[in-house]
Amino acid sequence: MDFLPDPFRTILAFLVVLGVLIFVHELGHYLAARWRRVHVERFSIGFGRAIASWQDKRGCEWRVGWIPLGGYVKMHGMEHAGDTQPEPGSFRPGESFHEKSVGDRAIVVAAGPAFNFLLAAVLFAVLFATVGRPVGSTAVQTVVAGSAAERAGLQPGDRILALDGERVSRFEDLQQHVQPRAGQPIEVLVRRGESEVKIVATPAARPEDGRGMLGITGGVLERERLDPFSAMVSGTWHMVSLSGQTLTGVWQMITGQRGSEEIGGPLRIAQLSGQVAEMGAVSLLTFIALLSINLALINLFPIPILDGGHLVFYAAEAIRGRPLTARAQEYAFRGGFALLITLMVLATWNDLTQLGVVRWVTGLMG
Repeated sequence: MDFLPDPFRTILAFLVVLGVLIFVHELGHYLAARWRRVHVERFSIGFGRAIASWQDKRGCEWRVGWIPLGGYVKMHGMEHAGDTQPEPGSFRPGESFHEKSVGDRAIVVAAGPAFNFLLAAVLFAVLFATVGRPVGSTAVQTVVAGSAAERAGLQPGDRILALDGERVSRFEDLQQHVQPRAGQPIEVLVRRGESEVKIVATPAARPEDGRGMLGITGGVLERERLDPFSAMVSGTWHMVSLSGQTLTGVWQMITGQRGSEEIGGPLRIAQLSGQVAEMGAVSLLTFIALLSINLALINLFPIPILDGGHLVFYAAEAIRGRPLTARAQEYAFRGGFALLITLMVLATWNDLTQLGVVRWVTGLMG
């Protein structure tokens, strides 16, 4: 089986990627709990027996578990699997999670996904400010025969600088200017060699929708460095845009427009981590940002046991004026757990199929 090109690099990259995502997510819960004056008893990266642990002066145990597939923040008065309730006399009045208002609890729970969104925005901003934001250039690659561009005299290698006196720096800007102007003459300023040339082109109308088109191809990706403020704004909008695209993809899978084979799990993340790490730091940081968005969105799904499920419970409590009954919450958590197990099995099957393990095992049996 050669689906792991470099096992050691893959494992290391996987641990780094997953460790960063989990740490930032749990750090959001931790800092929000501290802000809302909830005592944090344990901050754990990973599950199972601790590889390392230490206790800070506030009485919080920081630990690293040997199973690196998640983490959790144990707050005072908040029951967690495998943990016991506070012993008599150890209760801290006013610092228990369940003593806090619905709003405070919602803030603590929502802070984990919020920090994952923030991580993605910051990583994109750092990349846009250092290596630059990828943009489609206005350099003309090809000119379609018989098109408006050919009639106007545009040539491959020309770089379009302005349209009707408006400067354009991205191919998207060019498209936005041309598409609503079918049949209308446009003054085009181009750089040709060392000189600048003005020509007039009249976009033709596309038969399918009537939008204007010049008949050129371009959009070769270039890097545009941004100042820190612009980079943060652009990084935030890029994060929002990718979040919307991800939700659209999820909806398409739910409605059957896309196949469920796109759902991946830890094995695929490990494989991709190793592959991306080989491509350099920029690709690895971009990959972490994309996964951080996905982790935030998944946790916000209204599934009991996830952060989104807790937020639904708190919304119901705010509307009803009292929490849902213990029995209702128990049934909801059981259903949510069953759904998560189903998704994990599907993701693992997809991973094994994608990596060729299923085919390899089938070959052994045949």
